[in-house]
Amino acid sequence: MPHLGPTELLIIVGVVVLLFGGRKLPELARGTGQALRIFKSEVTEPDELTAKSDSRSTSDVDPLATEVVAEPTTLRS
Repeated sequence: MPHLGPTELLIIVGVVVLLFGGRKLPELARGTGQALRIFKSEVTEPDELTAKSDSRSTSDVDPLATEVVAEPTTLRS
């Protein structure tokens, strides 16, 4: 992957300013930061959700539904 130098970064910032305008940039940065915070909090909390769903799923299962019945076999003459 090529490295971005200061010239390339300056061009990218210039294009972003032209596309979004100076007034929209703070709103865009704020929204991006909020989205990253939400993403990080969701990434660190899946263990709690998994533990809750596991305990709930085992209590909802009917014990008779988990029995394994052998398939009938035909006798060859």
